[in-house]
Amino acid sequence: MPLIKKNAAKTIAFYLQDGVEVLDFAGPLEVFAYAGYQVFTVSATQEPIKSQGVLTVVPDYSVENAPEADILAFFGGNSGAASQNKKVIEWVTKQSDVDYHFSVCTGAFVLAEAGILDGKIATTFHSALDNLEAGYPKIDVRKNVRFVDNGKVITTAGISAGIDGALHLVAKLQGLNAAKRTAYYMEYDNWNLGDGLILAEDNPYLKTVQVSFLKNFEGTYEHKNGGKLELVYDTKNNNLVALMDGNEFPIYHETEDVFSDVGGEPVFFKRNTNGDIEGYAQEENGEIFKKL
Repeated sequence: MPLIKKNAAKTIAFYLQDGVEVLDFAGPLEVFAYAGYQVFTVSATQEPIKSQGVLTVVPDYSVENAPEADILAFFGGNSGAASQNKKVIEWVTKQSDVDYHFSVCTGAFVLAEAGILDGKIATTFHSALDNLEAGYPKIDVRKNVRFVDNGKVITTAGISAGIDGALHLVAKLQGLNAAKRTAYYMEYDNWNLGDGLILAEDNPYLKTVQVSFLKNFEGTYEHKNGGKLELVYDTKNNNLVALMDGNEFPIYHETEDVFSDVGGEPVFFKRNTNGDIEGYAQEENGEIFKKL
């Protein structure tokens, strides 16, 4: 599990209504749980609900006893049961210390009903875009985007797009490498970095590493137990990948010649007197595995 920065250790309330779409909440749940956040579920009551009429979920809390959370998240699938429930909307609007609001699919209608999207740009499930636009004229509804980041409010398109939005929020809070590491763990190959409408100043994709710098590290290296690995540049994700025994392991740049592996452990590259990469070590003053 990747180490989470102390100032990024958020609590997230997942509001779930009867009929909620499974992947709408399960995808982001996987992202946030692996990234190290504390997630709990809330519903109108603590009675069991049925997700898509199949999966039984027992909420941790009702809106009457739920603790405060840093992030409130809402999801599609019968979302009218939440957006048209006055008690639920009152609960949403009373949360004064929320850092971020997050919605997937038609969960945006809950944020819309609570007035949180007024004057903002937002998106939702493709078949609900016109309804959101017609029902809430104070919202600038955008089509053909995976997510919209207004800074403190993030809305996503339907179902799988929620995973993209959740990874984006992790990147905002913990840095891009943490999000990349999470996506790798999930084997989620559909994530295209920054593939959304980002209106916020804290855009995690602006601080990119130069391709020419990363390519300096390409080559074949010794590895432990007499093995070898090859480092190549990954164009899609703008990082290095270690090829070893038929497997691929991303290597993420941290600072100067220090990288990190998929487990968050540091990798220290070493240079010779000419400034050329001569190898790497898994501890700062540890054994050097030479570049061949």
